[in-house]
Amino acid sequence: MKKRILVTGGAGFLGSHLCRRLLNEGNEVICLDNFFTGAKENILDLVPHPYFELVRHDVQEPILLEVDEIYNLACPASPPYYQFDPVATTRTSVLGAINMLDIARKCKAKILQASTSEVYGDPEVHPQPESYRGNVSTTGIRACYDEGKRCAETLFFDYQRQYGVEIKIVRIFNTYGPYMNPYDGRVVSNFIVQSLKGEDITIYGDGKQTRSFQYVDDLIEGMIRLMNTKDGFTGPVNIGNPNEFTMIELAQKVIRLTDSKSKLIYMPLPEDDPLQRQPIIELAKKELDWEPIIKLEDGLKKTIEYFDKLIKKEG
Repeated sequence: MKKRILVTGGAGFLGSHLCRRLLNEGNEVICLDNFFTGAKENILDLVPHPYFELVRHDVQEPILLEVDEIYNLACPASPPYYQFDPVATTRTSVLGAINMLDIARKCKAKILQASTSEVYGDPEVHPQPESYRGNVSTTGIRACYDEGKRCAETLFFDYQRQYGVEIKIVRIFNTYGPYMNPYDGRVVSNFIVQSLKGEDITIYGDGKQTRSFQYVDDLIEGMIRLMNTKDGFTGPVNIGNPNEFTMIELAQKVIRLTDSKSKLIYMPLPEDDPLQRQPIIELAKKELDWEPIIKLEDGLKKTIEYFDKLIKKEG
């Protein structure tokens, strides 16, 4: 049966992949985006599709729609973008959650919140299980994003308890792949673009801080499996790759795969930048029968190919 599905932030990196997958599965998709960080280029090929609808709208403002499911992805996700207008970032997470939850309540729709590993802050527990409550600054320059996402999780559970809304919460760990903005300040896009251009690769801190990187297709599979759970399972559930790499290891892989002569340069670590981030995914394995299957090297090759085409277009 064809479902009518709303994807907020649908023109963004993750949203565009999700819209494509949902259309390929035979659904009707409404892509809602204000294009602050999303790009029409990400979804241009979808516009002619008879079951795809594009709506320019900011989730900070209410909207009336009739839908069966909602994936709430709308929010700037890279530090340069969410720190550009921190008040709007918090409003997007909090008011956006309220406005989408109100639609879900009225329509009796299932709703999934794209939360983040940033709710764990700079973790004192490593690796991070869903039960860990985090080590998050409420006053730092990343708090607009971290605390906004934490408050959104609170709202989701309160709407479930108070109004019976059927909720799902995914905590997304570092994800990469085609349709990333090459200049959004994330580590994978930074390293690939610098390497392809033969520029020095910027390492913040000593480069020994670690991250876990998952390819976008693995994440989308996990999100859809979570949405389709029928036993009342809500999450939060970590969706990420538990294989951990230092920033230096990642930079060296990118240099090798791009056959670049780029050198590593070191800059001070930004405020509140976490030193470790690695998911425990036992809950996803148990409840969703999910784990990542795409190796970092294979995913990087696809991402490098995408960025290489973009850079050549720029001339």
